[in-house]
Amino acid sequence: MENWLQFSIFTLLTLLIGMTIGVERVALPPLANHAFGITSILYTVSFISAFGAVKACMNLVAGRLSDHHGRKTLLLIGWAFAVPFALLIIFAQAWWWVVVANLFLGVNQGLTWTMSVTAKIDLVGPVNRGLAVGIDESAGYVGVGLGGFFSGLLVASYGLRPAPYLLALGVVVLGALMTLGPAKETLPWAHAEAANRQASGAAMERTPKLSRLASYISWHDKTMFSVCQAGFLNKFADTLVIGFFPLYFLHKGLSLATVGLLVGIYAWVWGLGQVLTGALADRIGRKTPITTGIFLVGAGIVMILATKGLAGWMGGAGAMGVGMALVYPNLISAVGDVAHPAWRGGALGVYRLWRDGGYAIGPLVLGTIALIGGIIDALWAGAVLMGLSWLVVLVAFDETEPKHRNKAPAWESHPEWVAPSAR
Repeated sequence: MENWLQFSIFTLLTLLIGMTIGVERVALPPLANHAFGITSILYTVSFISAFGAVKACMNLVAGRLSDHHGRKTLLLIGWAFAVPFALLIIFAQAWWWVVVANLFLGVNQGLTWTMSVTAKIDLVGPVNRGLAVGIDESAGYVGVGLGGFFSGLLVASYGLRPAPYLLALGVVVLGALMTLGPAKETLPWAHAEAANRQASGAAMERTPKLSRLASYISWHDKTMFSVCQAGFLNKFADTLVIGFFPLYFLHKGLSLATVGLLVGIYAWVWGLGQVLTGALADRIGRKTPITTGIFLVGAGIVMILATKGLAGWMGGAGAMGVGMALVYPNLISAVGDVAHPAWRGGALGVYRLWRDGGYAIGPLVLGTIALIGGIIDALWAGAVLMGLSWLVVLVAFDETEPKHRNKAPAWESHPEWVAPSAR
């Protein structure tokens, strides 16, 4: 019962984390144009890349540090970094202030979201891990939607500044107070799970060096390699929706409201579907949902390109949303399945470095393709990349869910790949 109470607290914290970034997604683009005269699409896409690069690096740092210093401490530090984010935008006199603000937001999101999902995995242990991650991701993206919705209301009533960012500050204060108060440190649950695994023969007494852990997750273990590349290219597809689909649909003559509907279908199907898809993977294993999801994301892009009417575009957006719901939480769960509890935070940090690195690289790659050949070429490139990612997972991924896998994690057969550092 105590676990479920704490799980609920951390779920609410994840919703607040999502709200923090959701405020910006509605309020910032018009601010760029109206307050600072920023009209360059390439500038905006590069701006997303900067945020992604910082967030990806912080994922790695946060995961590693949390294995030594705890989840709660890192979560508190993450909330602290959100304060200058909001204040810098409120008082910004030039666009570079906003760029710096979003570097702070990258730190905030990297620390807080990594800690919230790691804490939930600590609390549930090896049972229902997929459901736990699904609830976490769903809460976060519901929070993104709520933040955007309330931000839009504030912009309509009070203008682009400061009201939306005062909302963000309020969310941050609430999140910090909840973290300081009722939220408990979850590292003891991870230690207890580690002790149980050691008693059953799966011993790993010391934490590996970060370099060894990164190399193991990135390429020594072929299953983890397939997971990392899938997460990386997953963000390419998400970049298409954020940065390219609106331009594509506007060129087709759709209104802004209709474009918002199409993007909303994708986001809400993805966000709300993750509870079901995470639970599904606990029952049938991770591989089938992940491979099906990657295929659906690519197929959704193709459907949007191949159809000319609203019904087909809605179907494509919905297919992409279902695909993302199948893929997103279960890639995280697969890493949690494989990692030893003693270095789970670090392993998740390595994966999330790769995944959010897709936000850093994807906009630049797809933006360059669009610059050379046009938006349609960039969309086709995204579909092809998803197809290649699907093939890699199909061939290289060995089932990781404990009740369904046929072999132990690779590090148990090759302990030298994660040889612990001396203390």
